[in-house]
Amino acid sequence: MSRRLLKQFAAVLIGNLLYFVVLMPHLPPAARHTPYHLDWGLLVDLWICLVIYGLIELILRRKP
Repeated sequence: MSRRLLKQFAAVLIGNLLYFVVLMPHLPPAARHTPYHLDWGLLVDLWICLVIYGLIELILRRKP
């Protein structure tokens, strides 16, 4: 497997765990995802996964 694919997998896994387990119960109803619907919750989840991916890239680039 390529390193990029592993980083992407880790970002999606950590981001979804963070969104669905930690944040979703505390979010307003408009930001919660309902299954099988396109809604604002998916956008919030995508944003969290992108931030996690950016943090992974930042950490790995600063590592000598």
